[in-house]
Amino acid sequence: MKNRAGKDEEQTRSKSKFMKANKHKNMKRLGGKGPSPQAFANAKSTTDYYNPALIKKQREFYKNAKHVNKYKKLVKHQNNQNERPSSSSVGLVEGENEMKFENKTNGRRGNERNKGVPSLQGLYERKHQEKEKARMEKEAIIAAKKEERERAKARRNSTREKMFKRTQKGQPVMKYRIEHLLETIGASMNH
Repeated sequence: MKNRAGKDEEQTRSKSKFMKANKHKNMKRLGGKGPSPQAFANAKSTTDYYNPALIKKQREFYKNAKHVNKYKKLVKHQNNQNERPSSSSVGLVEGENEMKFENKTNGRRGNERNKGVPSLQGLYERKHQEKEKARMEKEAIIAAKKEERERAKARRNSTREKMFKRTQKGQPVMKYRIEHLLETIGASMNH
C-alpha cells in the first residue's frame, strides 16, 4: 500500500526529530531539566542566606533547652535524695512477719541530732537579729547625715539672706558681712 503522507507531513516529522535532538543537546549543555514551577517557588522561599537574627534565635532556643534539661535533672536528683532515707540514722529491720523502723544511733548521738534542728533555728534567729541591728544602725547613720545636711542647708540659706540684705539707700549691710569674716577667721584659727 502506498504511503499517502504528503510533503508537509514529512517536513514536520523531520523538524520534530531535529527539535528533539536540539533539545537533548541543550539539556546536556545546561545540566539537565529545570525544576518544576512548584519546586522553583519553594526554592525561592527558603532562607539559605546568612541571617544573624535567625541564628541568634536558634542559639537562644538551644541554650534555654539546655538550662531546662539541667533544671529537670537537678529536681529529679533532689527528689531522689529526699525519698531515700539516710542509712546512718534509720535502718530497716525485719521482725516476726512485720517490718519495723529502728533508729540505729545510740541515745546520746540521737539527742545531739535532735538538738541540731533547734540550734540551727537559733542560729538563724541570731543572724536575723544581727542583720536587723545592722540595718537599724545604717538607717540611724543615714538619718543623722540627712539631718546634718538639712541643718547645713538652713545655715547657708540664712547667711545668704543676711548677705543680700540692703539698707534703705541700697548699700549692703556690713554687720553680717563682718560677722561672717570673723567666724571664718575664728574657724581657721581653731583648725
